Amino acid sequence: MNTMTETAALQAAAGNDTPAPTFRDELIASGLLIDTGENGLYGRSQVFEDVVDRLNVAITHLGSDQDPEVLRFPPAMRRTDFEDSEYLKNFPQLAGTIHSFCGNESGQMRLLRCLDDAMEKSDDDRDTAWMEQQKPTRVVLTPAACYPIYPVMARRGPLPANGRTIDVLSYCFRHEPSLDPARMQMFRQREYVRLGNPEQVMAFRQMWIDRGSLLVSLLALPVDVDLANDPFFGRGGKIVADSQRAQALKFELLIPVANPDSKTACLSFNYHMDHFGGIWKIECEDGSTAHTGCVGFGMERITLALFRHHGLDVNAWPDDVRALLWGDTQARIQRGLAETGV
Repeated sequence: MNTMTETAALQAAAGNDTPAPTFRDELIASGLLIDTGENGLYGRSQVFEDVVDRLNVAITHLGSDQDPEVLRFPPAMRRTDFEDSEYLKNFPQLAGTIHSFCGNESGQMRLLRCLDDAMEKSDDDRDTAWMEQQKPTRVVLTPAACYPIYPVMARRGPLPANGRTIDVLSYCFRHEPSLDPARMQMFRQREYVRLGNPEQVMAFRQMWIDRGSLLVSLLALPVDVDLANDPFFGRGGKIVADSQRAQALKFELLIPVANPDSKTACLSFNYHMDHFGGIWKIECEDGSTAHTGCVGFGMERITLALFRHHGLDVNAWPDDVRALLWGDTQARIQRGLAETGV
């Protein structure tokens, strides 16, 4: 297993036996994150989870006037819905599938023999022959919290005249192992998703750019919203990414997290146009194809940003931040909305 940080590895190679601890090292040493031995896969402490829970309360109050329908899904979705979504067309490198043993007793014996052989090796050198006995199941890991929503909405028939707004939260998976603590393989997304006509969705996205910026300001974190694109795969992906930027379909709210010299996307504001509406044949009341958009809150990333900028001891955080998270959250959010008019 490799638990050495990238900075530590570089310094060790240069002959420096006492590398400076990175932010990841500090998080693990403090017990806020628990190292599992797999890059990008962490346990979370009670303190860390408490901050996540209180952020969720603040986000709920931030969107309560939108009267959203609250839906919660497990971190897995039906494989056929995943196939229909075209995720593999754009991000095959990030997808995670779920396999299980589907053989007979003799197959199990072959599996166990292979497993015994594998366990004779060290972690990083183990053979994966036992996995040949595994077969794809009918479910895959959820890549984004909003993905299970669209087939559900399609089965309900045409949208009402004012469209629909959905509040969804899920653990998500993306296969991008990293030593950057803000780039986890399993993480939580809280989203508000809008389905309706183009005007409704565009107004929703602008409102959430403003509201997301307000929340981050109330948390005393730096606010920097910028045009962005998704990590589309391959050479053809650059063309798609350039088109996404040219049409201004995606914005991100960026905050320095792991490295003070670089910024991490902690919120994203997306306009999908009629992509998902077309795939699942979601219609507006007038029969036109529905457009969709979403705001995504990276729950671990915002939490990590708080620890980066305010310190690892939550009791020493600024009074206004503590009052927002551990005080009268609803009143402070409502006051912020009233003062900014967003």
